[in-house]
Amino acid sequence: MCGRYATTKSNADLSQLFEAVDVAEPLRASWNVAPTSAVPLVRMSAEHDGRVLDTALWGLVPHWAKDLKAGGRMINARAETVTELRSFAPSFAKRRCLVPADGWFEWVRDGKQKQAFYMTPADGSTLAFAGIWSAWGPESVLTCSVITTAALGGLTKVHERMPLILPADRWGDWLAGGGDAAELLRPLSASDLDAIEVRPVGPAVGNVRNNGPELIDADTKVTLF
Repeated sequence: MCGRYATTKSNADLSQLFEAVDVAEPLRASWNVAPTSAVPLVRMSAEHDGRVLDTALWGLVPHWAKDLKAGGRMINARAETVTELRSFAPSFAKRRCLVPADGWFEWVRDGKQKQAFYMTPADGSTLAFAGIWSAWGPESVLTCSVITTAALGGLTKVHERMPLILPADRWGDWLAGGGDAAELLRPLSASDLDAIEVRPVGPAVGNVRNNGPELIDADTKVTLF
């Protein structure tokens, strides 16, 4: 599950990092991205003959859905079934994207208490979540889902699932369309994930109305596992 994440880089920073033409709405930094929010993504565009930085609503809405409300239930697509399910398979085949993120949040329950954790690269680099997108309705509203996979290494202590993270050398194949599904959906190794810091943070991130850099500050009162 990936239900909240942070993405704070500017249009200029992301378009440079992903070598993409910027066609996105002006991006606002968010340390508490929630389902149905407008988020940046990188996709292929025939019109621009290559990659574009675009904006989509988080929560994929299939073209046959009655309204955009369906997206709230489809923020994640499981790697194990994304090639099979009617809602996701067409997008996996033809409309894959990268979803830039600084990191993501999960919660660990201990009795009646819940502790929030923020997973982020220790070196401050930007993550690229594997995603899929679709266009809905006469106005072709873009929507997207983040693909999740089984957690590995130390991340299993926080949650059994995690976003499928793609390193830069796999971006081209992911965006190209086609390809071998098993290879495309291959997770990083447990050793690769050692570069991900697991940081306990305060409870404020649990409220979608809260948004600011303080949400990712380490909670020094919490002992990490």
